[in-house]
Amino acid sequence: MTHPHPEPYRTTTIATDVGASLYVEESGTPDGVPALWLHGGPGGSLGSGWYRTHFDPARYRLVGIDQRGSGRSTPNVLDARERLAEHTTQRLIADIEQVRQALGIESWVVAGVSWGTTLALAYALEHRDRVRALALLAVTTTSRDEVDWITEGIGRVFPEDWDRFERASRRAPGERVVDAYARRLAGDDAADRALAAAEWDRWESVHVSLDAPGSRGLGHTGLEAREAFATLVTRYWANDGFLAGDRAIAARIGELAGLPAALVHGRRDVSGPAITPWRLHRGWPASTLTIVEDEAHGGPGESAALTAALDRFAGLDGFAALASDR
Repeated sequence: MTHPHPEPYRTTTIATDVGASLYVEESGTPDGVPALWLHGGPGGSLGSGWYRTHFDPARYRLVGIDQRGSGRSTPNVLDARERLAEHTTQRLIADIEQVRQALGIESWVVAGVSWGTTLALAYALEHRDRVRALALLAVTTTSRDEVDWITEGIGRVFPEDWDRFERASRRAPGERVVDAYARRLAGDDAADRALAAAEWDRWESVHVSLDAPGSRGLGHTGLEAREAFATLVTRYWANDGFLAGDRAIAARIGELAGLPAALVHGRRDVSGPAITPWRLHRGWPASTLTIVEDEAHGGPGESAALTAALDRFAGLDGFAALASDR
């Protein structure tokens, strides 16, 4: 079950303190429980607004953000290549805080998908008092282990496609595949960037194709869309999501022990195996884990489970009262 697909009642851009403007849309009811949606990627966008169907529009004030350099936020990463160093998870967390403050929201339910779950977890660890609950679909933490799996280890499942992906990386001896693509996509050679983006995008379509083999080779439409997406993904993945060492999510999950959370994942998600949410859940007493047996990286069963969790969170004692006080 999902909810209706409401159009935003307000869209705006919010200027950050380092010269970027973030596209923000609000839907649902203005006096509802505040909620935030974080899209996938890095380098994705709010897209068609599909995410809104997970939130009851009669009970939530839903905020969606196109993350820095993505979607309708400006400048696009390709229009400010000299500022690529600004793209870090810590900067995205600061962006989220600026949006929250600009909208006058004290705290909110935070939800996300794929990369958006990494960002949601990282945000909650830095701003625990601003998060009422977490609802996470296709859970990732962007650890070195996860990145190495999705760029190298999963080649055991798709060996012929990974062979092409690895050879096309043109990596130097001893260089990780993801590092090679990140280096080339941050380089000055436009033709080489286009080639790297095309091969990266093709591989992205392969490792999520377990349930739809015909989708292999199909990815982002348009050269610029492919390059923008690949540039941001490789930057974050090559840097372990900027969450290595004492910032690693798995090592800090105990800090969220009492925070209500719903983790939803597909058993057939070979790109991001269920071991990640399972390990988080084991160290997180207030979390629930739903594994949808016959789905991969997102699907109707997973969407229904996320919607059910968000419905529960909207009804938690105190949430409605907090919303009505704003």
